[in-house]
Amino acid sequence: YKVSSSLNKNNYLNMHHSPKIKVLAFDIFGTVVDWHSSIIQEVERLALNINANQFALDWRAGYRPAIDQVLSGQQPWTSIDDIHRLILDELLAKYQISTLTEAQKMDLNFIWHRLNPWPDTVAALNQLKQDYIICTLSNGNIRLLGDLAKYAKLPWDTIFSAENFNAYKPSPQTYLGVADLLNVAPRQVMMVATHQDDLAAARGCGLRTAYIERPFEYGAAQLKDSSPCIDNNLHATDLLNLVSLLKEKA
Repeated sequence: YKVSSSLNKNNYLNMHHSPKIKVLAFDIFGTVVDWHSSIIQEVERLALNINANQFALDWRAGYRPAIDQVLSGQQPWTSIDDIHRLILDELLAKYQISTLTEAQKMDLNFIWHRLNPWPDTVAALNQLKQDYIICTLSNGNIRLLGDLAKYAKLPWDTIFSAENFNAYKPSPQTYLGVADLLNVAPRQVMMVATHQDDLAAARGCGLRTAYIERPFEYGAAQLKDSSPCIDNNLHATDLLNLVSLLKEKA
């Protein structure tokens, strides 16, 4: 249901009975799938003779600045597949890799469509799907998210991409767009992510938030800080732990 405009918003948020969570919206890269080890495996399979760990980190590091250019209006709307390819071409030059054919480059770029899920992911999603609408809310494009769901056996009820809204997270259009398209109040959507900035933006739009610890997102050599943030509704060690925490809250 929607909040009546006559209700004072603060009173509504402070009411004893918050509306029941209906939708779990998931960040994908790092939260649901392990991009880092998947890319390393692919680079090693291609025998490129480079530091595969650093290559994976560099590829991911180029993503945020490219998205920021689109968000600021400096660049027109560009899909993540195209952004990944632009970064890849720069990296192939930087790492002096000249042996790949165009077909191999295209296939390497599509590794982002074939990322492995974390060990807890699939079992947890299948359990959560019984009680909630589970969906993606990712900056990945629709085709990428669809391929990834098939490859990693991710049982989404529906896929939402930045492409649906022509805006990248953390734009409010993305978070509010999910609530709008699923016809629920923002407070009935819980954003699930391993990135505090994503969760902070979701909270700013009235969504609830659950942080998932993924200390190995950037590999074992670069452990990620997983300290709890008091502003999140839930803090889970992994997605199976999230299942338990949501059952306790129900």
